[in-house]
Amino acid sequence: MTLYDFGWKPFFANQLELSELDTCQPARVTEVQRDAIIATTGETSHRLRLGGRWFQLDAIERPTVGDWLLIDDAGERIIRLLERSSELSRLAAGGQEQQLIAANVDTLFIITSCNDEFNASRLERYLALASNSGATAVVVLTKTDLADDPEAFVEQARRVSGYTEVVAVNALDAQSLTGLAPWCTPRSTIALLGSSGVGKSTLLNTLAGSERQATGDIREADAHGKHTTTHRSLHRLDSGLLLLDVPGLREVGMVGQAEGISSLFQDIDSLSERCRFSNCEHASEPGCAVRAAIDSGELDERRLRNFEKLKREETFNSATIAQKRQHYRDFAKKVRTAAHVKAQLLGGDSKRQPKP
Repeated sequence: MTLYDFGWKPFFANQLELSELDTCQPARVTEVQRDAIIATTGETSHRLRLGGRWFQLDAIERPTVGDWLLIDDAGERIIRLLERSSELSRLAAGGQEQQLIAANVDTLFIITSCNDEFNASRLERYLALASNSGATAVVVLTKTDLADDPEAFVEQARRVSGYTEVVAVNALDAQSLTGLAPWCTPRSTIALLGSSGVGKSTLLNTLAGSERQATGDIREADAHGKHTTTHRSLHRLDSGLLLLDVPGLREVGMVGQAEGISSLFQDIDSLSERCRFSNCEHASEPGCAVRAAIDSGELDERRLRNFEKLKREETFNSATIAQKRQHYRDFAKKVRTAAHVKAQLLGGDSKRQPKP
């Protein structure tokens, strides 16, 4: 195996200094643990501890699955993190910081299923997350073998996904996955994103031709499943494809996705420009083009409400994160100032002559 077998590209090679090649080597993160990461150079995998300096950084600045690093030749220490070609992030549970889900992904398979788990508003949330990631999104509808009318789910997905490709599959049947072939090419990195029980691990196993991840049953009451994937990991298949499986996300908090939301709901933004008032709230104002589109059936009321909800959430969360970061900067500045004053005082004392 070589670096190229794990997705190494000119984008990353161009970030290296010639002097670094004498003492360092590139490695890709394949797994993240509590206080360490597993990274491969293509030939060898290394377990690298994350020292305290990494935890002084925001979570989004720490290595995640899919990242490329420079490590020392001994494979014992992380020298630096290379710039990412794409990154998928969300607001972490608790709303305190931005959390990276994956990095340097070429394609995101947003997976939902042809049963009661399908939810248009949640799919829009995933699509908004993907729109700002830098990766290509593809909606993958699974469990077509269990649906009476899978085409109805395909039509629903197309109504909310805009120009995003929608592919329906039976994840248990390898022949059914031919529609995914354009993205499943050697050395490409694909992340599987979706709720628990939609068939992410099943899809990974079928693409791999063997059981790489455990799978589980779903609850009949609501078509949701338990977490069978417990941590993010990067798998290299015999075909050369790189698959990144992500545990089912219970929360997909919006932060830093303003552009992605606007892009996904471009139809509503375009309608808003035709409203009589520039500050139209699309409620009962006269001359509201958005309300007119809803009344005529051109626009779904649910879609408008979800758009407004995601915008409010993203604005609030982004402001909260920015305030928190400024608080840390102010605190660090005070600490540095205090340390400087202390150093000056100690320096002055040291010049005094000791008593006889």
